[in-house]
Amino acid sequence: MKAIYSGLILAAALTLGACTNTAGISVNSLGETRVDNNSFARDISVEGVEARRVGDLIQGSALIVSKSSSDMRVQYKFTWYDASGFTVEDEATSWKSVKLHGKQQLQVSAVAPNAQVAKFDVYVRETYSN
Repeated sequence: MKAIYSGLILAAALTLGACTNTAGISVNSLGETRVDNNSFARDISVEGVEARRVGDLIQGSALIVSKSSSDMRVQYKFTWYDASGFTVEDEATSWKSVKLHGKQQLQVSAVAPNAQVAKFDVYVRETYSN
């Protein structure tokens, strides 16, 4: 009986987990790209990553480019790091969801949570929810 319940719980978790593919594309503030999902990278690219100072804070921006003729829903997130490479207030940064129409380009940006930030990554992943 426990095996049946365990199987049902596992099936439910897998079904709920299928809404977002956590693998995607990451680009850091130096312009270095990491692709975790080659299929996704054929449809989406992240370009033009830039940083500028806004007072004592860093503002990061990136251009999310759809290479597909179909609409896609993606999520993006900025992760901020101090000079030693430690994440800064990572729990306070959430994924943001956007819908890209076929061949659309969308600039996204965010401002660092504090002045200790020295660099950042922007991560983009596909989501299947509407």
